[in-house]
Amino acid sequence: MWVKETTEVSQGVFLIPVISDVPGTREMREISVGLRTSRGLILVAGCSHPGIEKILEAARPVADRVLCIFGGLHLVLTKEPEIRRVVGALRDDWHVECIAPGHCTGEPAFAAIREIFGERCLFAGLGESIEL
Repeated sequence: MWVKETTEVSQGVFLIPVISDVPGTREMREISVGLRTSRGLILVAGCSHPGIEKILEAARPVADRVLCIFGGLHLVLTKEPEIRRVVGALRDDWHVECIAPGHCTGEPAFAAIREIFGERCLFAGLGESIEL
């Protein structure tokens, strides 16, 4: 069963479905999890095939403030100018407080995130605990 719209599955826990229109992943369905907290949304993204900004747009009805993004940003094959645009937009346009990038973000994007977010870039490796 495909979740077709953002759905609250438990108090403050939301499933956020998005369908990719990005070449190479077109029509790929992806569900992110949003946790609404008093400090903002914690967004857990799988691989962000549709684009993290498209996922954030779909999550906007849940909370207008983003505390943290966890997960892959699927920027591994993205060219440097677009990486810098996306990471800058996460900070400046989306006002993401912190970010914990995952596996498919890619080394150039990891470097840009560390540079742009500084101390607000969290290491989220296997077995790590992050207190928010």
